[in-house]
Amino acid sequence: MRIDITKISPAEWTGDAAALFIFEGEKEPVGILGEDAASVVMERMTRMGFKGRPDSVLTVSMPGGRLANVYIVGLGSRKGATLDSWRRGIAVSVRQAEKDRNKVLMVLGAEPFSPEVSSALAEGALLGEYRFDKYKSKDDTSETPEPLESLLVYQGDEAAVARGAVIAQAQNFARDLANEPGNVINPSTLSEKARKMAEDSGIEFTLLDEKKMKDLGMNGIISVGGGSHTPPRLIHMVYRPSGEPSGKIAFVGKGLTFDSGGLNIKPGEYMRSMKGDKTGACNVIAIMKAVSELKPDMEVHGFAGVAENMPGGGAYRPDDIIRMFNGKTVEVDNTDAEGRIVLGDVLAYASRQEPSVIVDMATLTGACVVALGPYTAGIFGNDDELAASFRNASKITGERVWELPMDDERLKKKIRSDIADVDNTGGRYGGAITAAMFLREFVGEGVKWLHVDIAGVDNSDEEYGYYRKGATGFGVRTCLEWLSKFENR
Repeated sequence: MRIDITKISPAEWTGDAAALFIFEGEKEPVGILGEDAASVVMERMTRMGFKGRPDSVLTVSMPGGRLANVYIVGLGSRKGATLDSWRRGIAVSVRQAEKDRNKVLMVLGAEPFSPEVSSALAEGALLGEYRFDKYKSKDDTSETPEPLESLLVYQGDEAAVARGAVIAQAQNFARDLANEPGNVINPSTLSEKARKMAEDSGIEFTLLDEKKMKDLGMNGIISVGGGSHTPPRLIHMVYRPSGEPSGKIAFVGKGLTFDSGGLNIKPGEYMRSMKGDKTGACNVIAIMKAVSELKPDMEVHGFAGVAENMPGGGAYRPDDIIRMFNGKTVEVDNTDAEGRIVLGDVLAYASRQEPSVIVDMATLTGACVVALGPYTAGIFGNDDELAASFRNASKITGERVWELPMDDERLKKKIRSDIADVDNTGGRYGGAITAAMFLREFVGEGVKWLHVDIAGVDNSDEEYGYYRKGATGFGVRTCLEWLSKFENR
């Protein structure tokens, strides 16, 4: 879908459809549609009792008229509306316009769109039209809606729309990767997709294979990937600005292309969605794609530890002792707590690059889902200001996060081992926190660090807002929003 700015008056425009955003209780903006359309819309709004409540959309069909369809999109109260209200509203409008077989949709409001709203509209439109159906057979009787060809934003900000499109396309790129099944995406193929993205985007790309990682002492990744026929990989991507960088930050992602649980094999119902255990890595690859286009003045590194956790003759075992890249030893209590072992090596390696900040993303613990539900990610860190800045960014993007405590020394004792430096599990209670405490053991001294546990929010089993069923790419937009504020602070 192409997104363009237009200054053509909605009262004069002739086309497929228009989507008008209104706040609750405000009907005056309908007049912007022109007298011919406004009279029909007002009558329909009165008859249907449409108030403009959040996420509500009224479809007004006008066969033979200047506009075939008008969609009135409710934002709720003017005081309570957020940028995410605009994202959700345009997403629903785009989907309805596609169902109605429109090719062009004009979007308008009571006044010109601000840069922030313009960006949100582009994001919501592209996120809302996303679908992953490449493996479905298509025939002439298919009722799948056809995508819009063009979205016209009336009196929008051109630069902001372009920025919003880059961000949404990155999130959709992450969704595409995460939605791919384990027989298509494995450590080797995901690495090659990252390589191609880097080459196309003009950023540096380095791949560490199993031999190089073994030579470096990355026994965590090597152990987790030992049971698979496809050996593990470590991806390192670097964006360097044209001028002197104002700082250096790193994003780290967990990339378990499939997680069977290893020798502590998962029950069938918990193994079903484990193609999504690579989402953190997919997000990092997508973030680096967007960074190459947004061109911040920061030096940005992206790391992804990629492995497949399978049972087999080479699989690591409960009771194994693993010496990690930073020299610390880990006692394996459960082979299904593998993501933190992979991330331990990657965090230690990323710390060697001396960034001022590391942000990692991982589908790490079911405990986080139990604690926060399927719509909120958990965040943990070693710096209060960093956590607060990330929370503030999430309020702008609409990706809900909540900080969990890291200061309970009694809970930290749960990951102590009698025969190694640390145990890879801390028991059932406080499991998301003890997992984060484990990761903290591998973050370099003096590096500010934030861990984002996206288990539960990485995939949706329902359609709502700008999400369809499947991978969400949750975290991509918040990381990019946080980066833009970090860059400009």
